[in-house]
Amino acid sequence: MWIGWIELDVLLGDVHSLKEKRSVVRPVLAELKRRFDVSVTEAEYHDQYRRTVIGAGMVAADRAHLVDVLAAIERFVAARPELELLSARQRELRSDD
Repeated sequence: MWIGWIELDVLLGDVHSLKEKRSVVRPVLAELKRRFDVSVTEAEYHDQYRRTVIGAGMVAADRAHLVDVLAAIERFVAARPELELLSARQRELRSDD
């Protein structure tokens, strides 16, 4: 069994309040969860309205599937016009590590 996660450091576009931030981030989180069947969260910068870290995690039977899904998540976020992906970090662990 493999466990993996990805952290995406994101700069938001034309956002001027925390309320606007929520209106941009929540649909992205919902779409990630729906499209890739992963657990997602807004992990950092809760009090800053132009910055966030999106975290996604999953468990898979094999590493290849895990890596494919995490890479697809990164591409999905990078392709969003309202977001600027600053960095992405991912990690995979085998359950017996």
